[in-house]
Amino acid sequence: MSKDDVFVGAIDQGTSSSRFIIYDKSARPITSHQVEFTQFYPQAGWVEHDPMEILESVKVCVAKAVDKATADGFNVDKGLKAIGITNQRETTLVWSKSTGAPLHKALVWMDVRTTSICRRLEKELSGGKGHFVDSCGLPISTYFSATKLLWLMENVDAVKEGIKKKDALFGTIDTWLIWNLTGGKDGGLHVTDVSNASRTMLMNLKTLDWDPATLKALGIPAEILPKIVSNAEVIGNVATGWPIKGVQISGCLGDQHAAMLGQVCLKGEAKSTYGTGAFILLNTGDKIVKSNHGLLTTIAYKLGSKAQTNYALEGSVAIAGAAVQWLRDNLGIISSASDIEAMASQVENTGGVYFVPAFNGLFAPWWRDDARGVVIGITRYTTKAHIARAVLESMCFQVKDVVDSMRKDSGSDTKDAVLRVDGGATVNNLLMQTQADLSALPVIRPSDIETTARGAAFAAGLAAGVWKEEFIFDTAQQMKKATKFNPKMPEEVRKKKVECWNKAVNRSFDLADLSI
Repeated sequence: MSKDDVFVGAIDQGTSSSRFIIYDKSARPITSHQVEFTQFYPQAGWVEHDPMEILESVKVCVAKAVDKATADGFNVDKGLKAIGITNQRETTLVWSKSTGAPLHKALVWMDVRTTSICRRLEKELSGGKGHFVDSCGLPISTYFSATKLLWLMENVDAVKEGIKKKDALFGTIDTWLIWNLTGGKDGGLHVTDVSNASRTMLMNLKTLDWDPATLKALGIPAEILPKIVSNAEVIGNVATGWPIKGVQISGCLGDQHAAMLGQVCLKGEAKSTYGTGAFILLNTGDKIVKSNHGLLTTIAYKLGSKAQTNYALEGSVAIAGAAVQWLRDNLGIISSASDIEAMASQVENTGGVYFVPAFNGLFAPWWRDDARGVVIGITRYTTKAHIARAVLESMCFQVKDVVDSMRKDSGSDTKDAVLRVDGGATVNNLLMQTQADLSALPVIRPSDIETTARGAAFAAGLAAGVWKEEFIFDTAQQMKKATKFNPKMPEEVRKKKVECWNKAVNRSFDLADLSI
């Protein structure tokens, strides 16, 4: 390999694992390494991560990926020009500025311990659940960082003391990683990006800065919050103690925004990412579109400090791939996640079984934190194959509900519409065909389904001068080798199945207070 070889790296920090992927100048991934980390469930509905374990997982991924690339003959030590970061959004932590130690485990995005805080705010604030929507585009919900931060401020003595002594720093996972990558307690940069900030409930979508009125209403001190930057600009350099010392960090996006960029979604185009949850975003260009159908208004991406801001409508599904994990880990119906396609394919349909995976409530477009999981339509005829197929269908129905809401909010013509998909679950052909059938839309799966890391690399490479926007948004090139799934289900069958799904969803409501 030539000394002039150029590489861009991407840290992809997800809900259950961390990865580091290295791309060459043609945006081809040359190597990667992934490490899983522990999920903590201290109570029903509570989900936590250990920030130090996440940090170590990232450090191991970077070191191992660099070693692999070097062993394969790539001169990454000299050729790595920049790294981008993409991360699980909303997950919240507070740490000590002086020691670098977390003051509590991170509260994960799907954690619902803040339900009582949400109910209190809805009663106290004049606008109720939608009090902050005009500013941040988000309803008051357990989902977003602000309510998680309030819980930490109200319930953790170390956090209270840290704020009192002005030693506390708040951040989502991107902020935690950047602070540590750039020096930690020895000069680390306290920074977040517009996409992650847009998921806190604290950022004004128009000014792209923390909203003073919101901070005042919630009693959150501005000094604990990070500086907000764009998705593609030089933030700082990796400090001593990391395998890639001196490399610039020049891209940062929340995972779903990174996937939008990785899928090169322009105005009017939508993508669905299938991971632990499912996340569907529609790029609305420079227009902030307020939803009347249960969606969130958020940032798509902003590729430079002076670049135009692209906004989006988003529908978030809390449980998608996590339902498959539940079948594997809790019920033992399958031994690995990849087994579900073969098992579900043993039957032609669900046999009238419908599964609503409202383990911690339902997100868009329902927004019912009182919902709980239900399986209906079970008979003596029902087998584990029917259950497996119902689980796959539940993922597709939830995405369909969000896509339907997007059609209504955007008023877009669906004649030429397609749904772009990515994420690990999309290797499941049955899932993709079912998604096309239930959504009545063609589904497009790219050859590289890991578009989240790709988007982070694109942002970093753009800011570092490795790539130009023309290269990144070369849609024709991106669509090469893509697989298309066209709807095949008769319309009368689809309508009947949707009707049954809606019955099942309604059965899941008002079950949160069930007791043993």
